[in-house]
Amino acid sequence: MTEHRDLPVRDRWARLRFAVVGPLLAAPPEPGELGELINTLTRKCWRHPVTGADVRFGYSTIERWFYQARRAAHDPVASLADRKRPRGTSPSLSPEAVQAIHAQYQQHPGWSRQLHYDNLLAVLGEANLPSYATVRRYFMANGLFRQRKPRHTSAGAMLARDRLEKLEVRSFEVEHVNALWHLDFHHGSRKLLSKDGQWITPMLLCLLDDRSRVVCHAQWFLDETAQSLVHGLCQAFQRRGLCRALMTDNGSAMLAEETTAGLHALGVLHQTTLPYSPHQNAKQETFWARVEGRVMAMLEGESDLTLDLLNRATHAWIEHEYHRAHHSEIGCTPLERYLAGPDVSRECPSSNALRSAFRIDVTRTQRRSDGTASLDGTRFEIPSAYRHLQRVRLRYARWNLGHVDLVDADTGKILCPVRPLDKAANADGQRRRLDDLSSTANLAPVSQPGIAPLLRQLLAEHAATGLPPAWIPADWQEGA
Repeated sequence: MTEHRDLPVRDRWARLRFAVVGPLLAAPPEPGELGELINTLTRKCWRHPVTGADVRFGYSTIERWFYQARRAAHDPVASLADRKRPRGTSPSLSPEAVQAIHAQYQQHPGWSRQLHYDNLLAVLGEANLPSYATVRRYFMANGLFRQRKPRHTSAGAMLARDRLEKLEVRSFEVEHVNALWHLDFHHGSRKLLSKDGQWITPMLLCLLDDRSRVVCHAQWFLDETAQSLVHGLCQAFQRRGLCRALMTDNGSAMLAEETTAGLHALGVLHQTTLPYSPHQNAKQETFWARVEGRVMAMLEGESDLTLDLLNRATHAWIEHEYHRAHHSEIGCTPLERYLAGPDVSRECPSSNALRSAFRIDVTRTQRRSDGTASLDGTRFEIPSAYRHLQRVRLRYARWNLGHVDLVDADTGKILCPVRPLDKAANADGQRRRLDDLSSTANLAPVSQPGIAPLLRQLLAEHAATGLPPAWIPADWQEGA
């Protein structure tokens, strides 16, 4: 008999019982011959549908199966199956036992089933509680699974746990190549020895295309900063083009102002996973397992592991094995699916444009005494043409003070680059002549204007009143 291990146990038993009594149904016996045929069947050996061992059946059992199958006119096999137990219920559990189970599980969701059973046994007693197997089936049928104690006990971690328990989790995949990338950092399983004698854990930055699972870029770094993230992200854009959306977690490097501002400037939608919910970025988590199981495992024999060797080995494995290996989830290799498209990527701008995009804008007060503005503890010289601006807007990346631009506060356009104050160069005493910013700089000089127009008007109005002077002039000062 052919085994069907993927069938439920009740269906396997139904097929075995039908195989036993099926010949009696195919060739109905004459009156008086049924008993002899059943006795013949009792002497035969059959294969147990679960264990595979030889098994025999008694006369009354085969007779009951025969009449049971004969009464079922439409589906005799289904009539031979065991009755399906109602899901979530157990006739042997009393209402008091069910209430005690749920109350104890609510108080102690982290207990094992055996610990739950032992405590229920102490409360209810053996007379009011069935076997451990019955209680265990009830736990499984009602979804009373053991809840591990979370590693984080903050309010956000508790909300994430409650959300995961109440909302369903579903796999997703976009319909276009380069429509969505996944970005994440992975802490390597081996440490590197730096030149100053410190053990450092390398970080692998990876950008993965959602539809094809192609690695857009992967690189090991010694830190998990926004500078490293932007450095790797720009390389991914230059290799694959601009994607439409980028999914990251809520790490400090992912939420840095430079990162968010650059993605906004390039027109890339930034999507973040919910806090404490790594399952939303499961494609990346699966890739980390392959990196550790393949690349890091093959480097176990290398004692002098360096960052350069890690990058070369990872890149070689990605290009010559991972991209060309059959992926069971997508049914082909990642490279084949990436090339098949459809592709919605955009052309990547130049390297300078990429570096300029990942910067932040800050506003500083310009010192009127020397025309400088302070930025991260460094003073920058503002060109004299903009010395009339009380507040200046500067654009820069916090890790690169050598590339700072003065921008228009209204339009956001770059006006000119600014440089740090060079006191040594200013010590030569040479100074540039300031340009006159006033609108009357080129007008011809005029004669003395005399009394101002407003005061002349006030004098005329006071004279028209006819009132005497409000003071007595001193005779000895006349003509003074």
